[in-house]
Amino acid sequence: MNTPFDETPHPAKRSRFAGLRASFLTGIVVIAPVGLTIWLFWSLVGWVDSFVLPLVPHQFRPEQYIGINLRGVGVIFFFVFTVLVGWIAKGIIGRSLIHYAERLVNRMPVVRSVYSGIKQISETVFAQTERSFEQACLIQYPRRGIWAIGFVSTTAKGEIADKAETSGRLMSVFVPTTPNPTSGFLLYFPEEDVTILDMTVEDAAKLVISAGLVYPNEKDPSRPPEKD
Repeated sequence: MNTPFDETPHPAKRSRFAGLRASFLTGIVVIAPVGLTIWLFWSLVGWVDSFVLPLVPHQFRPEQYIGINLRGVGVIFFFVFTVLVGWIAKGIIGRSLIHYAERLVNRMPVVRSVYSGIKQISETVFAQTERSFEQACLIQYPRRGIWAIGFVSTTAKGEIADKAETSGRLMSVFVPTTPNPTSGFLLYFPEEDVTILDMTVEDAAKLVISAGLVYPNEKDPSRPPEKD
């Protein structure tokens, strides 16, 4: 006597279930990046609002006039305030005030260390200068025969170039870690030991972050292949 537990599913049922499962997983792959991006952006806007709006006088808040607390108003206030501070800081008076404030901060032992560290990080991340990686490269690290991706920042100068025991130029190369490319090692290699890659810095960063799963150009399905 057979029971319902002994019945073998019909092949058509199995194929329908497999199709539903594949469609569900495909939907997750499509929805998850979009949903997480919207959630992170929405949460970031709310965090900025919660920090900025308490500092804004009530008469300048839009809910006093329309009766609705609009999300993103704090971001607008923060943007306008930041632009205004940057415009003032570019002037003579602004620079003088900044130098005076920094002299006061330098007299405070603990505050001085925290301020200088945050300032260096801010200048590195946000300053619109030429402090950007020039090219992606391959170097043999941590020993010969093992290849690693690096980013060429500049040519070694000053005391490092003078005291290094090499006959040619030294290239300063940042070797990032996976999957967090913001941490890594600053290494100096002779120019002949650095192999410059044709891929862009952005493509090399994707390769590092994905642990070698996402290749540029023809090996990356999200990008069209290069034309000959």
